[in-house]
Amino acid sequence: MRKSNSIIICFISSLFLLFLLGGCAGKQPVSTEQTGPEVLLAWGLKRIENNEYELAIKSFQAIKDRYPYSKTVITAELKMAESYILTKDYDSAVTTYDDFEKLHPKDSNIPFVIYQKGMCHLNQVKTIDRDQTYTIRAEVEFERLVKRFPESEWSNKARAHLRKCLAYLAEHELYVGRFYYNMGEYTAALDRFTYLIKNYPDMGQYHEALEYISKCKEKLAETEW
Repeated sequence: MRKSNSIIICFISSLFLLFLLGGCAGKQPVSTEQTGPEVLLAWGLKRIENNEYELAIKSFQAIKDRYPYSKTVITAELKMAESYILTKDYDSAVTTYDDFEKLHPKDSNIPFVIYQKGMCHLNQVKTIDRDQTYTIRAEVEFERLVKRFPESEWSNKARAHLRKCLAYLAEHELYVGRFYYNMGEYTAALDRFTYLIKNYPDMGQYHEALEYISKCKEKLAETEW
């Protein structure tokens, strides 16, 4: 009799779990205090599959809040950051990755985390005529990754993106330098072109910058005369 009751209880529990993870779970997050971290994680992963990223984030956050020492928390934190990226909330993704680095500084996923932080910044770069704060942040992360983990597969990917960042920054300096030159601000233009030559000598703008440096000096000499 006891054996039959145990079988029935297990069967009911299995049905309940399937109900939570399947389509019957609807769009309501699992929020009962009795829900374990494994169920919360599975539910969050299911929500990502269904493109319900905000609900996935709530589920992963529940694991962080209620089960910070669970073996599932690593996956939950990484998937939470991924969910933010999928919603294009790159700043929140970076914050989540920052927290991951602080909490798990020796985890094997750290190279991936640093790479993702760089990509989050790079994805927010607009055009060369805009402020390049995100480009600089991406450059810093990619350089940090390559320096700390030179043999990592993520470092190999980061090197290509790092060169892209430097090219953006060089183009930006050239753009601003041209702007100052056309406005007759030759000293400011000269500073920009000189900075470009010094910091980005092999990005393809070297010769044009040199020509503008020569022009700026000529204009400044005419002014002095």
